[in-house]
Parts: sequence; C-alpha cells; structure tokens
Amino acid sequence: MTWVTAVARLRARREPGVLVTVAAVRGHAPRDAGAKLVVGRTETWGSIGGGNVEAVAIDRARELIAAPAPGPELIDFALNDKVTSRHGVQCCGGTVSILLEPLPVVRTVAIFGVGHVGMELARILARQDLDLHLIDSRSAVLAEDRLAVLADAVAAVRVHHTPLLPEEVLEQLPRGTHVLVMTHDHAEDAALCDAALRTSHLGSVGLIGSSAKWGRFRKRLLTEGGHDEAAVDRIKTPIGLADITGKEPATIAVSVAADLLRTFETEGN
Repeated sequence: MTWVTAVARLRARREPGVLVTVAAVRGHAPRDAGAKLVVGRTETWGSIGGGNVEAVAIDRARELIAAPAPGPELIDFALNDKVTSRHGVQCCGGTVSILLEPLPVVRTVAIFGVGHVGMELARILARQDLDLHLIDSRSAVLAEDRLAVLADAVAAVRVHHTPLLPEEVLEQLPRGTHVLVMTHDHAEDAALCDAALRTSHLGSVGLIGSSAKWGRFRKRLLTEGGHDEAAVDRIKTPIGLADITGKEPATIAVSVAADLLRTFETEGN
C-alpha cells in the first residue's frame, strides 16, 4: 500500500495518524530522502529503513497521536556505534533528519437544505479541509450544473438526494459530524431536529430560523418528542455570530461559517 493510500484510509476511518518522512540524508543511511512511513494508532504502512530510526520514529509518532494538539517535529539521528537508544545502535555511518507531520482527524459537516443560504455556506465551507455532506429532498437544487461552483473544492463533497426522509442520512454520518439544519420546509426542519437528538454520535446541531420558529419547535420536542430540556438545549439556534445581523444569504453564510469555525477551534483546545 502506498503512503498516499494509507493516509486516505486513515481519513476515511476518521483516525489520527502521523506521516513520517526522511527529510535529509548526509552520508550512508538505510533510505534516501523522501522515503515515507505512515503511523496509525495500531498499524504502520511503508518504511523509512527499519532499525533504530524507524522504531524511534514510530514511538514518537504514537506519542504525537495521543497528544491534545500536536505539531510537526524534526528529529536528527546520528547513525554510528557511539550513539545508542532504547532500540539499539544503527551503524550506517551517516546522519538522517526525520520529519513527523501529524494527520488529524478531518472534521465532517452536514448541511441539510442547499437553498440560497445553504449553497452560499457550502461554497465557503468547501474551501476548508473537511468532509462536507450536502443533503436535500429537492433534486433541482442538487443538479450538477448548480453544484459546479464546488468543482475546485478543498473539502471532500458528498451529495445526498433524499426525496422522502432526509433524517435517515443522520445515521450514516461519521461520529462527531456537525449538523446544520436549514431546509426549505419547517416540517422537514422539525423532523431533522427530532431525529438529530435521537442520534447519539453526532457533534453540534444548529438550526436556522427565528425565535418564534424555535419556540414552536422547542415545545414540540419537549412534549410530542419526549426529549428532556438538556437534550433540547443541544440544538443551537439562531446559528451564526450575533453581531452580524445582515439578512442576505451570503452574509448569513459567512456568519454561520465563522461561528462553526470558532466551534472547531474550541474543540481543538
């Protein structure tokens, strides 16, 4: 398996990892500069030459995986019989610099409703390194020509057309997915809020709309839905930054995106 495939596998599994690269070689060494190793919690793919260098790199990579906010590191090794480590001696005669780059779990965002605001929000979030799910019951808003503006997305964009029950997508979303509810239909929004509260593996849940709309939803969730107040309070509404009050779709989208990115920063601390 190539290192590119290994990184993609970790991303798909939503598992952290570390990309280990031979950054520089002076003299003799087991592998040339550019050799790569991918380290996961329990598996490794590739090799930077085996022996002491690789064993130390794997140990340090797994320490970075367990750290709360790891950054890249450069480690230098002298490969001679005068230098020992916990994994022994490596006597190739040269020196090696190893770069360790943490591969964090990529966040996932699901936008339910790709209307005017949802589309503007998708355009903004598509510039972020995340998995972006776009869900709508209307085929027209998910038409290929309408979504063509996302062709150069940095995000991995996944489109779901759900003509009957959009809430069924919630169970398919990865653990920790941040959900934003902004469909064209208040009944659809209500069903999604109810289903989101019954889906335990999700991250934050946000709902677009007025205080009057939320008042009706909250009452129904507490009575007909049978949710307790703590559960209902998981839903954030209104979404976006309170001091950005413009009502244009692009303005609302910027506000919601900024608020979500702030949530990401809080998660990372």
